[in-house]
Amino acid sequence: MTQLDQAKAGRVTAEMKRAVEDEPISAEELRDLIAKGHAVLPRNVNHSFDQIKAIGRGLKTKVNANLGSSGECHLLDLEEKKLEAALRAKTDSIMDLSTGGELSELRRFFLEKSTVMVGAVPIYGLATEMVYRHEPLDRMNGEMLLRSIEKQCEEGLDYITVHCGVTRASVKKLESYERLMPCVSRGGSIHMHWMRKNNKENPLYEHFDELLSIAHKYDVTLSLGDGFRPGTIVDATDGAQLEELMILGELARRAWERGVQTMIEGPGHVPLNQIQMNMHLQKKLCNGAPFYILGPLPTDIAAGYDHITAAIGGALAGAAGADFLCYVTPAEHLGLPNAEDVYAGVMASRIAGHIADIAKGLPGAMEKDQRISEARQKLDWEGVIRESLDPELVAQRLQITEDREACSMCGKLCAVKISRQAI
Repeated sequence: MTQLDQAKAGRVTAEMKRAVEDEPISAEELRDLIAKGHAVLPRNVNHSFDQIKAIGRGLKTKVNANLGSSGECHLLDLEEKKLEAALRAKTDSIMDLSTGGELSELRRFFLEKSTVMVGAVPIYGLATEMVYRHEPLDRMNGEMLLRSIEKQCEEGLDYITVHCGVTRASVKKLESYERLMPCVSRGGSIHMHWMRKNNKENPLYEHFDELLSIAHKYDVTLSLGDGFRPGTIVDATDGAQLEELMILGELARRAWERGVQTMIEGPGHVPLNQIQMNMHLQKKLCNGAPFYILGPLPTDIAAGYDHITAAIGGALAGAAGADFLCYVTPAEHLGLPNAEDVYAGVMASRIAGHIADIAKGLPGAMEKDQRISEARQKLDWEGVIRESLDPELVAQRLQITEDREACSMCGKLCAVKISRQAI
């Protein structure tokens, strides 16, 4: 039985108890949220890892770090450093998006070494294998894709992104809009290319029940991918995006009925004034399913600083209901990230998630802010370090005066010191 099956039956599992250890809700409340489809607890029956987390309503906003190789760079040593950086920055999840090198070896490495849940996009594996064999992608078929998905699920993936909403209907809608960038999703573009070449429906949509059987067998959470997410703010919130979202809402209901945990992926590049509306639309159209978003990025011009752009968008999106933030690194749009980029991306998303939790009014969300403020007022530098989001960085950067009564910013004119003397 899946976590969703157990929750519908009224049972609290050992995983549910572990998942609420650092949350503002009880295991019974989490069970009820999972039963309604408002939360997910990704954990493959074949994968054991230390930090079990749940994603959804009433829970802390979670952060994912995308790792993995490319055809241009596929060094296991680099991926090991990136994983270490992501875990050191306290990510809640990682995804293996490898498209180069020995993919099975890389996937096995992440599953064995990660202390958090592991996701992937199975079609990347199959497409990469075909490219290596010099086979055209349009020769892929539904049986090959489902077989590859089952193999990867059996290996232990806790959740998978599947682009089931790229259908004939959504492609037709896309073609009726004059998008500046029609499709920026790798998975979405592969499916669209295949459908056009073969003049057939997306096999993941056509054979969705078979996909559900695989996911149910291993209790793999489906992350229904947004193949037509906007890749520029110019294209945000158009008919193609919304058509796909409505299809994903339909599929999420079918998955819930079959006992398969499901979350929905979302945009993308979205202007700041449209972010809240996008979050509310998803929750309405998808029956409150957890929302997993990339960014969103409210401007397109900040290459090299897109982790900051994503943190701005992610904070607003999280406050409006998004549950799971996929990090964006400084290398976004520029190249494969290194370990330093991964660390910066996770920290930026963690900041956004914490801001969102305060705005959501999650019990206990502001406690750490209060404690660091109390330490600042007392000029308790050890307390400032301890309560910071990144204590290591603060310890390195903190410059305290010799009498320990100020930092080098204000020195003898420290406002806190002066005001304490005046009271």
